Amino acid sequence: MALGIAWILDGLEITLAADVADILEKKSTLAMSPRAVGDIASVYLIGEVFGAIIFGRLSDKLGRKKLFLVTLGVYLIGSGLTAATFGHGAGWVTFLYATRFIAGMGIGGEYAAINSAIDEMIPAHYRGRVDIAINGTYWGGALIGTIAESYILGHFSDTVNWRLGFLIGPVLALAVIYVRRNLPESPRWLIMHGREKEAEAAMKRIESLSDEKDAPMPDQSKAIEISPRNDIGFFALAWVLFRQMPKRSVLGACLMISQSFLYNAIFFTYALVLANVYHVGESTIPLYFIAFCVGNLLGPLLIGPLFDTLGRRIMISGTYLISGILLAATAWAFDANLLSGLSQTLCWSVVFFFASAGASAGYLTVSEVFPLEVRAKAIAVFFAIAQCFGALGPNIYGGLVNSHRGLFVAYLVGAGVMIIGGLAEVFLGVDAERKSLEDVATPLSALDPKTRRAPEMPHPRMAKASR
Repeated sequence: MALGIAWILDGLEITLAADVADILEKKSTLAMSPRAVGDIASVYLIGEVFGAIIFGRLSDKLGRKKLFLVTLGVYLIGSGLTAATFGHGAGWVTFLYATRFIAGMGIGGEYAAINSAIDEMIPAHYRGRVDIAINGTYWGGALIGTIAESYILGHFSDTVNWRLGFLIGPVLALAVIYVRRNLPESPRWLIMHGREKEAEAAMKRIESLSDEKDAPMPDQSKAIEISPRNDIGFFALAWVLFRQMPKRSVLGACLMISQSFLYNAIFFTYALVLANVYHVGESTIPLYFIAFCVGNLLGPLLIGPLFDTLGRRIMISGTYLISGILLAATAWAFDANLLSGLSQTLCWSVVFFFASAGASAGYLTVSEVFPLEVRAKAIAVFFAIAQCFGALGPNIYGGLVNSHRGLFVAYLVGAGVMIIGGLAEVFLGVDAERKSLEDVATPLSALDPKTRRAPEMPHPRMAKASR
């Protein structure tokens, strides 16, 4: 729960930014233009990309625990300063953008550091359901944001309400920082960096809190001899992704890009569709958001355990394919004018019940199919790629809001993208359920049993010399 707050905060931030958009255009607040307000979300997403890359690298180098304290602190400062934007003019708008960029950096860094820590400290038999459930709590944050903002908007003036909204996240972050301070460092990370005494101490602490204190030791045949190394940067990551594990890289890219494109396209234009297509009143739109958030939240929680029992390949491909097919069917009903604002919302809630579990499983996949030494960096790279493609969705779909036929075609494209992700899992999926991470991806520090040597890693200077 302490680690999973990252997704709650991200969902909260995105929802708040959408809910207060029209308020920031008023002269009594910041008097921003519609385009300038729209750029707030873009700046936040760009910050997430930079944060994921920077803090993902540091998480692999300095440790999971240090980074998930730092990233939460960065978010807290950035979002807290957003509420301190008090004036009009270009200078204050720049200040607002800077604070959203900082907040985004913190959340982007959270994705890399936290997914790594979760997967490295949760038992293999429960890793899938826990990771998917925690990723799914993004929609818990969106739900909290929607309900809280509905209350705040109705009880406070425009000069105060949007500031209070942006302070909700920092308050939650302050409460969680104390809990995070008491979490152990990942024993896997410690041992891969030659800090075996600290790793043993962390393991004993984890065991002391477990109900399985007398669990038998793993079979000796599972033992791996390692040689800790510190020469694994982004150049080595590229070598792993494109030379050692190209199929897994294609799989990760397909899963992450497809879910990011679909979600950003639908979610960021949801209010526009309700208002412009179905003529839903501004005061009623939050109720539709609540239904949408509930469907997205329930999916990972209810069917998450099946990813550990039925397996990754069946469940990931199934959730992507089912959501894609259902979205295509919904698009047909939309084109035939069979839907209202309510029925459209109910249809999307069912579609994203499955899509949400699949999207969470996309993060699970990229965090468990690559070696420990590059895990956080790999998550960061795929997250950044997904966000870049995902940013196209709101732009494309937003421009088609006033074109009924255009939206129909766009929804079919979104369905096709999800089906492509599902097919990628069918043919390239990794059966990682109930397996140790070291069985899924051998550490780069592991010595060959015959030669007792670690694999040679490329270095930028070596590549330059060869050219």
